[in-house]
Amino acid sequence: MTQELRRSLGVFDAVVIGLGSMIGAGIFVALAPAAGAAGSGALLLLALGLAAAVAYCNAMASAALAARYPASGGTYVYGRERLGPFWGYLAGWGFIVGKTASCAAMALTVGAYVWPGQAHAVAVAAVVALTAVNYGGVQKSAWLTRAIVAVVLAVLAAVVVSSLTSSAADPGRLGADGPGGGVGGVLQAAGLLFFAFAGYARITTLGEEVRDPARTIPRAVPLALGIALVVYLAVAVAVLSVLGADELGRATAPLADAVRAAGAQWLAPVVRVGAAVAALGSLLALILGVSRTTLAMARDGHLPRTLAAVHPRFRVPHHAEAAVGVVVAVVAATADVRGAIGFSSFGVLVYYAIANASAWTLSSRHRALAGCGLAGCLALAFALPLSSVASGAAVLALGAAAYGVRRSRQLRRSRRSRRSRRPSSR
Repeated sequence: MTQELRRSLGVFDAVVIGLGSMIGAGIFVALAPAAGAAGSGALLLLALGLAAAVAYCNAMASAALAARYPASGGTYVYGRERLGPFWGYLAGWGFIVGKTASCAAMALTVGAYVWPGQAHAVAVAAVVALTAVNYGGVQKSAWLTRAIVAVVLAVLAAVVVSSLTSSAADPGRLGADGPGGGVGGVLQAAGLLFFAFAGYARITTLGEEVRDPARTIPRAVPLALGIALVVYLAVAVAVLSVLGADELGRATAPLADAVRAAGAQWLAPVVRVGAAVAALGSLLALILGVSRTTLAMARDGHLPRTLAAVHPRFRVPHHAEAAVGVVVAVVAATADVRGAIGFSSFGVLVYYAIANASAWTLSSRHRALAGCGLAGCLALAFALPLSSVASGAAVLALGAAAYGVRRSRQLRRSRRSRRSRRPSSR
């Protein structure tokens, strides 16, 4: 029986899945802490541009690699094929750990907007429901993501129009100074905002389910990234114009605060619904990506082999999806949403650093962007808050140690096997 996944996604579906990941994460979660780090509207917009530039380099590296290696797993596969098994493993480990934190953050965002008093319970229920949707096949997930993206873009358009056309809008707030700032503040803000752009990875990790991946993936990745950047810029300018960087940095629900400040109180409940829907879309696509990387690592024996099983009817990695759903539900029941953002960003930036290093080995025409992407990822990763860097580095070191132990056992078994096959001397 074949264990390959079904190729059912075209360019439009791939773009929508990428947007479903990015729009929910960035606008409703990362904008406020990034504003606090940047310290002014101008520096926040600069940080957004820097995050987008690093993401573009990563996107081009990922697209080139995905066209060459159209299999589930993303940079886990690319690092393994271009740099060696350890680097592929480290990328996969960083992705799974970092994106599990992202999944928990998105689930908790749903809970915070839907029922603040029972945020953890709602988060767990959301994870269970979306895992069930993914279990039914990637095409069903793509259709649901289309609807979610349409709703979220409509809500964001209403926020932008109501904010920019109100009497409270003041272009001077785009440059007003606040606490923080400087080069370190810009880099830290860009690192936090990178969390918002990482959704295009869902496209590359679904390489085994995309039709004509050599053509589809290189087209879908920059399209999704470009649309997301335009949306982010419009919303950031609109919110800054009515709140300013200082107030935005302190906000827990910045878009709802912005429409209230703009005098459109009637829109605040709509924004809350839009935030919950956006987080659901992001969570849906994130679970897809994490489960596919889990599948790829299980195929190679880095995770239990049972996680490599593919459902005979739906052609999805159902054991991996169920396992990821359980882990995310447990984390969502105990985690803090803001603390998860920095931790996730560190793991994902390391993941993309390995992607850029892998793209560097393809050909000389890829080296300029790959080199910029590699340097950018490392700079943003180590500019994150110290707690995020320390916890992220510790988890990566734990994964590397587990790899070393497993590799050592394999070598010992191999030596014993060779000795047992030698003819005995007489």
